[in-house]
Amino acid sequence: MREAHLREPYLREDLARAWAGRDPFDVVRGLRGEVYRDQPDRRTVRFEVDGRGYFAKHHTGVGWREIVKNWLVLRRPVVDAANEFVACVGLGRAGVRVPTPAAFGSRGVNPAQRESFIVCDELAHYVSLARVTEQWLEAPPTFALKRRVIDAAARLVREMHDARVVHRDLYLHHVFADERALARGDVVLALVDLHRARIVPRVSRYWRLRDLAALFFWCLDRPFGRRDALRFISIYEQRPMREALRADARFWRDVERRAIALYRKGRRNGIVANRFDPDA
Repeated sequence: MREAHLREPYLREDLARAWAGRDPFDVVRGLRGEVYRDQPDRRTVRFEVDGRGYFAKHHTGVGWREIVKNWLVLRRPVVDAANEFVACVGLGRAGVRVPTPAAFGSRGVNPAQRESFIVCDELAHYVSLARVTEQWLEAPPTFALKRRVIDAAARLVREMHDARVVHRDLYLHHVFADERALARGDVVLALVDLHRARIVPRVSRYWRLRDLAALFFWCLDRPFGRRDALRFISIYEQRPMREALRADARFWRDVERRAIALYRKGRRNGIVANRFDPDA
């Protein structure tokens, strides 16, 4: 499925019934509910239909300035909701847990002013791993639960890359865990906020490094140590730890360097908790 071919609105049966006879763009534009993001070019709102929860993202065009800025740094600009729709569909087909799309639409030839939306089922009873691991600072998890979280996260990222999807925004805030499963000592994870995600012909070293470094960067402020990182590497690589490091030690050193560089940048921008010393 290619983003450029997504011109006809898609409405799943439940929303097609609820929105029958109305322009879906008008419906999404006028949705009322709990607003999670409200910026000039994008709005995210949680709403309900017949007691069922959904999240809608409405894009109104990023403008030429944003497009040019991205191309100047050789970054492909995100101009509508198509990236997220295609990634969610592709990952869902590959068996990776993601929000299930219930509606999508995109219109407008001018990429700077293109209007689009995506509506996904709510992941009820899920919470971000950023919040879960923040709580571990005060109430450490059992050894077994922590190991299950690391294993599940490594498998999730591996499955995403095996499906030829790169997240491009892979922070702990975008990995969600089922709270009910955690209460039982089990771990069920999902990927969210695939706004910048892309399906690529092959997940190159460059894209793997960027995704993994982003994830490792946020873990630096959490109660994870080197042994935890080595376990993640082993599960992600699907081979024993020593063999994984021997096969691609340079790659994992580069992941660590980039994660630390991101942390330094985060310190300058005031977005990290300074629990990690990048110069130690």
